[in-house]
Amino acid sequence: MPRSRIVTVFGASGFLGSAVVGAFARAGWRVKAACRRPEAGYALRPLGTPGQVEPVPFMAGDRGSTERALAGAQTAVNCVGTLHRGLAPLNADLPGLIGAAARAAGVERFVHVSALGVQGGPSRYAASKLWGESAAREAFGLDTTVLRPSVIFGPGDRFFALFARLSALFPALPLVGGGGTRFQPVYVGDVARAALQALDVPPETYSLGGPEAVTFRQVLERVCTWTGRRRALVPLPWALAKAQGAVLQFLPGTLLTPDMVDQLRADSVVPDGAPGLAALGVAHPTPMEAIVPGYLSPTAKALF
Repeated sequence: MPRSRIVTVFGASGFLGSAVVGAFARAGWRVKAACRRPEAGYALRPLGTPGQVEPVPFMAGDRGSTERALAGAQTAVNCVGTLHRGLAPLNADLPGLIGAAARAAGVERFVHVSALGVQGGPSRYAASKLWGESAAREAFGLDTTVLRPSVIFGPGDRFFALFARLSALFPALPLVGGGGTRFQPVYVGDVARAALQALDVPPETYSLGGPEAVTFRQVLERVCTWTGRRRALVPLPWALAKAQGAVLQFLPGTLLTPDMVDQLRADSVVPDGAPGLAALGVAHPTPMEAIVPGYLSPTAKALF
């Protein structure tokens, strides 16, 4: 890809956003890294050659900073999202604002990152992400690509690392709803590659999952194995889990909220026949075992 091509990555300093910045930089793109905190943007500069990654200030919901971030770009990627507070402004409204500004700026392609399991999901999170998809398409048009990843893993993730943290704090781990909810964890590097390679395929909705689907029980069992901690797995009924979430949501670190419990009611796996990573040129998704033990094992640098 010619070096003159410019992409604006929103949420560039986040877990997924920084990986997307790196993927585009390695492919030769100039990257405008749009993020709220300037110091976080400066930390992204080593992901490219000198001058290749340009941090730009961006405040979610502010039209002026959005338009300035998009100036000169041919492509925009929205990685902004939240699991907790601010669901409506960040997950539902912001994609439409970015899409409208991108269309007005002459951006050619818009890649919006959503999530698997949003259709029919019972949580406010799912509803906000589904609304965001519609807002993005309505604002930008048919050239919008939507990526729906399952839970994303990698160093710094908020999924496996959360349960590893819980295993360090408590002698037992909760099997919310019995532990039967299914996930198809996908590596952050594979999702970043998918965002880049989405520009070479028709714009549509792509469901992204790793090579293996696992239940919530299996997730907790593997966390215990990888951390070297033996913990009891205790079934926790949905109602009791929501009651605990109502209390824990006010503690630092947001261990659990009622809406997070509702999120666990919906499977997060790639639907049969849905276009996914293979359609985006990621033929061999990275397995969990190749990455997760490296940052959860007892010998890894403490993350929690």
